[in-house]
Amino acid sequence: MLVLKTTAPEFYSKFQALVSDRREATVDVSGTVREILADVKVRGDAAVKDYTTRFDHFSPPSHHLTATFIAEQAAKCSPEVKAALELAAERISSFHQKQLPQDIGYTDSTGVKLGLNWVALSQVGIYVPGGRASYPSSVLMNALPAKIAGVERIVMTVPMPQGEINPAVLAAAQVAGVTEIYSIGGAQAIAALAYGTQTITPVDKIVGPGNAYVAEAKRQVFGTVGIDSIAGPSEILVVADRQNNPEWIAWDLLSQAEHDPNAQSILITDDEPFAQEVIAAVAQILTTLPTKQVASSSWQNHGAIIIVNDLAESIPLLNQLAPEHVELCVDNPQLLASQIKCAGSLFLGRYTPEAIGDYLGGPNHVLPTSRSARFASGLSVYDFLKRITYLECNQAALQTIGQAAVTLAQTEGLPAHAGSVAIRLGTSK
Repeated sequence: MLVLKTTAPEFYSKFQALVSDRREATVDVSGTVREILADVKVRGDAAVKDYTTRFDHFSPPSHHLTATFIAEQAAKCSPEVKAALELAAERISSFHQKQLPQDIGYTDSTGVKLGLNWVALSQVGIYVPGGRASYPSSVLMNALPAKIAGVERIVMTVPMPQGEINPAVLAAAQVAGVTEIYSIGGAQAIAALAYGTQTITPVDKIVGPGNAYVAEAKRQVFGTVGIDSIAGPSEILVVADRQNNPEWIAWDLLSQAEHDPNAQSILITDDEPFAQEVIAAVAQILTTLPTKQVASSSWQNHGAIIIVNDLAESIPLLNQLAPEHVELCVDNPQLLASQIKCAGSLFLGRYTPEAIGDYLGGPNHVLPTSRSARFASGLSVYDFLKRITYLECNQAALQTIGQAAVTLAQTEGLPAHAGSVAIRLGTSK
C-alpha cells in the first residue's frame, strides 16, 4: 500500500506512476475470444452449448429460461430482498425518468425547418455476471434505463455455473420486466447477442460488465453492435478530513477493494495521523472480513494514501486520476464538487457512502473506469437512444442558402454534390 506526501521531492514522479498504473488483466485472451466468436458465428446454438458445457459444466436441453423457472427461482427470495429490489427499482427509475430529452424543431430566418428527434434502440442485450460476482443490482441498473428509453426488446444473458443461479438476479429481472433470459455467459454469450443463433435474435447494443473474456469479446464485436464500455477493475477515491471517523473511511475503501484483486482504493487527506488511523482500521477490519483475500490483495497491491497540505490540492490530483467513484467526506462538499471535471460519480458528505449508489441511490452504478471518466460518463437513458436530425427546405429557402453549398462542393472537388443543388436553383450548366 502506497503512501505519498505532496511535500516529498519524489512525489510528482511517484504520483505519475500511480496515474499510469494499468490494473487490467495482463493475460492476452484476444486469440481465444476471437476463436469463440468465429465459432458461434458459424455454428450458433451448437457452439454456445459446447462452450457452456466446457466452461460452466452445465448442459440443459435449452438455455432459454422459462417463465415458470424464473418465477420459481425468484420466489426463493425473502420478502426483505424483494422489498429492497422494489425500492431500488423505484429510485433508479425516478432518477432516470428525469433524463428523457426533448425533441428539437424550429424554422430559421431563411425558412429552413430543422430538428432533432430522439429514437430508442430497438433491441438491447444485457450481460449479467453469474460467477464469483453475481449482482442483482446490475440487472436493475442496466434494464431500467433501457426500458425508460423505450427499448422494445431487452434480452438478458447470465451464466449458471453447475446449473446454479442467484435467485435475486431473477427476482431483479422480474422487477425490471425482463422476460427473455438465457443461461449463458462468457465470450459465447456476447457472440450470441451480437451475431444471433438459431434461437437467439441478435441485438443492436450490448451493455453490462463481465470478466476479461467478456470485455475482450465486447471489444471485438463493436461495430457489429454497439457497446456501453470496456469495464476495468473498480475504483474509489475518498477525500476526507480529520472530522471523519477513520473506521467509516476504512469500510468505504474496502467496499471497492473487495470487488477484485485489481480494484483500487485511494484516500486523500490533509491529516497524516488520521491517515494512519485509517490504515490501522483497514487492517483491523480485514481480520474478520469474509472477502479478506480479495480485499487484502487489492489494498496491498493497489491501495494508496495521499497526504496533502490542504484539501484544495486534492482537486488537480483527482482530475488526473479520473476515478470511477469519488467520496467527498468534508463539510460543504459542493465546493469541491464544483471543481471536479473527471469522475464517474460523486458521493457528497459524510453520510453518503458509495455503497448507497451501488444499490438504490438513483444514479447508475455502471461507471467509467481506468481513467475513462476523462471522456466518458456513466450508463444512462441516453445510452439507449439515438439522435436523428432533419432538414426541410422550401424553394425560397434553397434559393437563399443553396449557392453557398454549390460553392463549397466545387471547392471540395465534388461536382455531383454541386450539381444536385444547382439543378434545383436553375443555375446548372
